[in-house]
Amino acid sequence: MSDETAITVEETGSKGRYVYRSGGHEAEMTFSKIGTSQIIIDHTDVPDAFRGQGVGVALVSRAVEDARKSGVKIRPLCPFAAAQFRRHPEWHDVLVAR
Repeated sequence: MSDETAITVEETGSKGRYVYRSGGHEAEMTFSKIGTSQIIIDHTDVPDAFRGQGVGVALVSRAVEDARKSGVKIRPLCPFAAAQFRRHPEWHDVLVAR
């Protein structure tokens, strides 16, 4: 994936999602807000059309960027997002301490 600016954020109340759209396909990573200081990443869905292009990692990376800017911590309950946090120790500054 070459352009992370193509990722948009949609929020409705205490829920939200990061979305990447291209060629009629849509990848998403959903989250829930816990107050104003934490989000839970609960689901990531990347269609086959985007597999191997780094779209899923880009979605998590964007959430990390946004968390840093807003001072929010992330709890990655989604198995994909949790695996990405294990692979990227440089993101642990926004990871909820367990």
